[in-house]
Amino acid sequence: MKVIGITGGVGSGKTQILTYLQEHTNCRIIVADKVAHELEEPGEVCYEQIVTLLGREILTEDGRINKSEMASRIFGDKNLLIRINQIVHPAVKEYISKAIAKERGKGQIDYLFIEAALLIEGGYSGIVDEMWYIHTDESVRRERLKLSRGYSDEKIDDIIKEQLTEEEFYRHCSVVIDNSKALQNAFQQIDEKLGEDLCQKQ
Repeated sequence: MKVIGITGGVGSGKTQILTYLQEHTNCRIIVADKVAHELEEPGEVCYEQIVTLLGREILTEDGRINKSEMASRIFGDKNLLIRINQIVHPAVKEYISKAIAKERGKGQIDYLFIEAALLIEGGYSGIVDEMWYIHTDESVRRERLKLSRGYSDEKIDDIIKEQLTEEEFYRHCSVVIDNSKALQNAFQQIDEKLGEDLCQKQ
């Protein structure tokens, strides 16, 4: 089993790439953001720590963390964001490390793909076999974000400013999939990279 980390800037099309991989390989896909949301549920490892940090007024009537309220608290407060990340990111990484060990033990899949925006910053290079960077020209990313999410130029500027530079992505990732053109072009690059291991699921 090969463990592959997949990263890229906002609007790079990682979701479509993951869908293709899910449909065309014998794999499991772990999305770090989804894991984080799971670990913030009542009874999970991050829940009490976040409630202690933000206060019980952060909770909805059914006792869950109000994600939009949490986001509004964090927005613009860099220190609070750092403290939340110190709670969530190590827990997510531990969950993923255990999942890798479990899948290796079972020996039933060919690939385990891990998608995380902070794959590089989070030090995942130490637990994956290979890092893939989904590159998309900034002009294309901007157009996608405006059409699919309705983001303004200002919001896109703010997001891109907080993400790694192209140079950093290239420096840490051994494989680059260019998704600036039609999706089929990116899929062809994946087929060529995975080669004979690629199999159409029945």
